[in-house]
Amino acid sequence: MHIEAMILERATLDARDPAPYSQIVANDISAARPAPDRLLGSLPFKENGYMSDATANLPPGAELLGREWLGFDEGGQALIRFEAQPAFTNRHGTVQGGFLAAMLDSATGLCALATLTPDQTVVTKSLDTRFLKPAAVGPITARARVVERTDRDMVVQAELVDVDGIAVADATARLRIFAKK
Repeated sequence: MHIEAMILERATLDARDPAPYSQIVANDISAARPAPDRLLGSLPFKENGYMSDATANLPPGAELLGREWLGFDEGGQALIRFEAQPAFTNRHGTVQGGFLAAMLDSATGLCALATLTPDQTVVTKSLDTRFLKPAAVGPITARARVVERTDRDMVVQAELVDVDGIAVADATARLRIFAKK
């Protein structure tokens, strides 16, 4: 089974509701879509925290990357899928590292936003990225988790995996927390 099919089987938009997807077909993740009543609302991350509208308002960069919020797995990791386009490739025919770094930046930011109150936001202070294996055009899934947090700062780690479950890149992001204006 492909990694995305396994992730979708475990992903939940609400930790109290284990069936957020209207259809999951093993080995055919293209058929899996969030149930309409489960789309992008207040998405619980923990008992007293809620996902902001960050998943509903896709910035142009996230749209270019084909970003799709999948939810959280059983271990509390944020799952975000990207769609690497042929236009993202380098002279070797694999996804150029800058696009992978952009996916990691997007995933770590979205994971951080999921832990904040709606009146807070984050910006990336640094993104330490490692490129592990060549990445092919097609779906790439990010798994991200908060590893450290203070009132002003947050550290989020993420990895990108291809459809075969191979890690192609990972990163550690250091983020600053701000009140929204």
